[in-house]
Amino acid sequence: MGQAEWAHDLAKQLLAEPLPRRWAHTQGVAARAMALAPILGDETDKLTAAAYLHDVGYSPELVDTGFHPLDGARYLRDVANADDTLCRLVAHHSCAVNEAAERHLYDALTAEFDEERPELVEALTYCDMTTGPDGTHLQVTERLAEIHSRYGPEHLVSRSITASTPCILAAVRAVESTLASVGDMSK
Repeated sequence: MGQAEWAHDLAKQLLAEPLPRRWAHTQGVAARAMALAPILGDETDKLTAAAYLHDVGYSPELVDTGFHPLDGARYLRDVANADDTLCRLVAHHSCAVNEAAERHLYDALTAEFDEERPELVEALTYCDMTTGPDGTHLQVTERLAEIHSRYGPEHLVSRSITASTPCILAAVRAVESTLASVGDMSK
């Protein structure tokens, strides 16, 4: 069984029943990851696994700090015995350090989980930030607006998304540029 298949089953178990909309988002993020195969090659399975797992920290079974990247990464490390790369990707997805700082969890996040290779973090951020809550593809600006509208301007998630916007936009641009260059080479 590949990592993506294992991750799919675990994420489904943790999210599908208690959080069906989060599960729909997760499936959409994983589909975006699979579509990056032309630029990821052998790492497609690993990124797809991370896409399935990136939001497991929202599962009511796993909530500890209330910060889903940290709660999910801790569960993957301590209970699921997941690969270190998967744990790091989940911990740092979508510029999570900014929300960690808002929640006074920056030191815990960065002490427990080193950063992963930038190209993989960017790819996961791209997948997450171009997928809406129902799993459909969105432009990154639509996704950012959706997050702001869901939480409201004063919520710490909105503040952290505002701080993360340059990082998120740079990640999306980097992946789109790489995809475009691969597309140009195939012509």
